[in-house]
Amino acid sequence: MKNKAIYPGTFDPITLGHVNIAEKAASLFDEVVVGVADYTGKKTLFDIEERVKLCQQTLAHIPNVKVVPFKGLVVDFAKSQNCRIMIRGMRAVSDFEYELSLALTNKKIAPEIETLFLVPSLRYMYLSSSTIKQLAELGGELEDFVSSPVFMALKTKYKSS
Repeated sequence: MKNKAIYPGTFDPITLGHVNIAEKAASLFDEVVVGVADYTGKKTLFDIEERVKLCQQTLAHIPNVKVVPFKGLVVDFAKSQNCRIMIRGMRAVSDFEYELSLALTNKKIAPEIETLFLVPSLRYMYLSSSTIKQLAELGGELEDFVSSPVFMALKTKYKSS
């Protein structure tokens, strides 16, 4: 049986912190499925097609990672991908309560699926998609935080708004 995990998220947009977690997961598993959530209760800057494309472009250097959009419950997506391991990034103590709540809820719904928390490298500990969008909107420097395709997409998005 293949050693496989999913790494779900909104990825609006994907940051170098997300990439760091995907790289770590890819070193632990034969295959990592990055699941781009269509709906998460958050208002997104990029639509699902844009987010999937940006993830594909940004993660293309990792051969055992594939990007798949999904709708509905993340545990149902995990089952559809034949995954029993779900990767979640944990940046700081502030993430812990939210992530633990999600993990416990998912465990109640699908006891066979385990959540594995990975911590990003120190240089990405503070990085979030929300911070990136705010920086982009205010004209801040983004090169150290996102890939070139994401940088260009953000410039285009905020130029047109």
